[in-house]
Amino acid sequence: MTQELNPLNTLPADLESCVAFHGHLCPGLVYGFLVAKAAIARMDIERSEDEEIVVIAENDSCAIDALQVLLGATAGKGNLILKDYGKNAYTVLKRSSGRALRFARKQDYRYQGAEPETFRRLETALADGKATDQQKWHHKQLKAADLLSKPIEEVFNISTMESPPPPYAPLASSEACSRCGEMTMATKLVTSADGRRLCRPCAQA
Repeated sequence: MTQELNPLNTLPADLESCVAFHGHLCPGLVYGFLVAKAAIARMDIERSEDEEIVVIAENDSCAIDALQVLLGATAGKGNLILKDYGKNAYTVLKRSSGRALRFARKQDYRYQGAEPETFRRLETALADGKATDQQKWHHKQLKAADLLSKPIEEVFNISTMESPPPPYAPLASSEACSRCGEMTMATKLVTSADGRRLCRPCAQA
C-alpha cells in the first residue's frame, strides 16, 4: 500500500476485519497487519486452518491480533507462540517448506503524512504527559494511516530463516487434581512428595 490514507477514509476490508476483532484501529494493529500481508505475499501462504503456519511473536502487543485474524495463528491451535521479550519482532514460518521470515521493526520512524505540524504537536503533548484522550486517539489515527502508506521495507527489517519448525501442539488426556478435583491436562500435573497428582496452583499452595 503506497497511497496516502486519511484516517477517516474507508479501510481495506481485511484490515476492517482486524479492527472488528481487536476493537479499534491503532498503530500496533497496523504493524501486525503489515507483517501478515507481507508474509502472505512473500511466502505464498493462506490463512492457516490448523498449524500449517506458525507465528512466533516476541511481544504481546496489539499487532498479534492482526496476525491471528489474517494468518490464523492462535494460542488455542498452538501455532501462535508468544515469547514476551518486549521486542517488536515477529517470525512467520511455513511448515511445509521450513522457510521462515523474521520481521524486526526498524529504529527510525518518521511521520510523512498529510498533517506534519499536527502530528508534531500531538507527539509533544504525549511526551509531556498532557495529551487528552481525544489527542491520543487523533495521534493513533494519524500514525496508523501513515504506516499504511509506507512500503513494508520502510517499517521492518526482513530476514529469511531456515530452521526446523517447532513441534505440533501437544495433546494429552485430562485428569482430576487430587486436591481441588478440577480437570487438568495430565502432562501439566505435578506429583507431590506423598504421590498425589496436583494441578500447579494446588502444588504451589
